[in-house]
Amino acid sequence: MEHLDAIVIGMGPGGETVADRLLTAGRRVAVVERDLIGGECAYWACVPTKTLLRPPEVRAEADGAAGVGEAALEWPALRAYRDQMIRHLDDSKQAQGYEERGALVLRGDARIVGRDPWRVAVGDAEYTADHVVVSTGSGVLVPPIGGLEDLGPDVLWTNREATTLTEIPGSALVVGGSAVGLELGQFLARMGTRVTVVQRGPRLLDREEPRLCELISDQFERDGTTVHLGSQVTSVTRDGDGVLAVLSGGERVRADVMVLATGRVPRGDQLGLAELGVELDGKALPVDDHCRVAPGLWAAGDVTARSMFTHVAKYQGRVISDNVLGTDHVADYTGVPRVVFSYPEIAAVGLTSEQARDRGIDVATSETDLTAVLARPWTMETDPRGSLGLVADREHGVLVGAWAFGPQASEWIHTAALAIRLGLPIAALRDTIPQFPTFNEGYLIALDALDL
Repeated sequence: MEHLDAIVIGMGPGGETVADRLLTAGRRVAVVERDLIGGECAYWACVPTKTLLRPPEVRAEADGAAGVGEAALEWPALRAYRDQMIRHLDDSKQAQGYEERGALVLRGDARIVGRDPWRVAVGDAEYTADHVVVSTGSGVLVPPIGGLEDLGPDVLWTNREATTLTEIPGSALVVGGSAVGLELGQFLARMGTRVTVVQRGPRLLDREEPRLCELISDQFERDGTTVHLGSQVTSVTRDGDGVLAVLSGGERVRADVMVLATGRVPRGDQLGLAELGVELDGKALPVDDHCRVAPGLWAAGDVTARSMFTHVAKYQGRVISDNVLGTDHVADYTGVPRVVFSYPEIAAVGLTSEQARDRGIDVATSETDLTAVLARPWTMETDPRGSLGLVADREHGVLVGAWAFGPQASEWIHTAALAIRLGLPIAALRDTIPQFPTFNEGYLIALDALDL
């Protein structure tokens, strides 16, 4: 039985980060993947979604820029580039690269069958290791909708079918109004699909600041998307080449495809850990502040149910590899940005004003219409949109939250993210010198608007 320094189960962003850093440090590593090296993000989520969203964004930018003619979307060309970006669902080069670096690449489902030392079975072979890192990600949360089991993947799409689509449907029913639903819904709408979004909560993106939710709802109305709030799909039936859905309010919606964007479920219960005395939190692996599940057992990414984002999985991978290599690294999830790559982009970080008040913080807030105070929105578009909101702790003079709505908000939200993570005094932020003209200048005006 071969013994290794570490076995990484699941080669998504978290697993790849650990494997890369341990291999660089000269450790003997086995990597296990039952699907494709790169994980959900690389093939069916972040990478294809953002690739698909970019051309409609460019067309919108062109429509808004002075002196630019109408831009045309060419689906065959976009589809071909999407296929290139997801490697044509082929990870052979990735596997070869790991093998050339000395990794043992194992294909198939892994089970952890022993401990002290940890023992992992893949197929008929077993391996032992000083450290096992679990990065098995998450699966689609399938809601309890009557008739769902009778629909096939031609009309019932998860993110996988949606991001690898070959033809643009005439109509789509998107179930879920969070980031995935918004991104996929807006992409389809801007490609000419008639889109209906059904959201169980009272607002789209209802975990964020209500004002931000209002702005994205207004944008969806501009895009011609129909939105049902406070509503659920109760039953579905096959209707010719499409699907007929009945909503909780009695409405009936017919669509060519139905897209499930209802959330994700960790895959921590498929490894046999419960039989070895490892206590799970539902289907998630509970980790301590070092991303440790048990001595020598670690977890990163969605399987931990901690801020289920790719950037958090990669961060946890760095935390784990540091600890395995002997450097004490405590995970800190303060200031994790949350972005929806819609157009305009939506970004947030830290606490909402309601969350801050629930924690007993003496809250000060401000909202700034950036089109009224900055040059940058107008140098980009003839009819620009852009807003910045701040949430501050009045007693301590620091930011605890922020949200942004505007072009490339994913980039300039990081000023707030860094300030919140490091606890930078608002007085210091007010004394910075941002580049002119940029959206980042808006922070000076938004900070001055805080009632401190």
